[in-house]
Amino acid sequence: MFQQSRRLQNLAINKIVELARECLGTPYAHQGRHNGVGLDCAGLVAYVLGSLKLPYNDMKGYPRTPYQGMLKKALDKEPSLEKIYTYEEGCILLLRITKDPQHLAIYAGGTIIHSYLTAEKVTEHGFSDSWKRKVVGIYRIKINE
Repeated sequence: MFQQSRRLQNLAINKIVELARECLGTPYAHQGRHNGVGLDCAGLVAYVLGSLKLPYNDMKGYPRTPYQGMLKKALDKEPSLEKIYTYEEGCILLLRITKDPQHLAIYAGGTIIHSYLTAEKVTEHGFSDSWKRKVVGIYRIKINE
């Protein structure tokens, strides 16, 4: 039973990363929610959760730079996410770019996948020490088996 559960979890992790990679090259668009048209970092996560048919609260009307911990509070309330304390492939990373946590990425092993304004699109690149220093929270996507 444990092996079957682990195998299903591995398949789910592969699917999370595969879905995120489907979005590579999609232009950055603040509050964007459409693969191939426009996504922001939260839109990428919403796309993955929606594609997996998992429940999620899609926050609308948020500013480009969330403040007063609003992004962390939103993640903590997500029914399909659970806070963890070590990196796992397929997990969601909460990052602090400036003052407040304001950015999300999907951890894909040695790389991260995210949409951000500087790159102007969904991109995948190495998870360097400078990116690791920005991580302030890690969330596992809860997969129903």
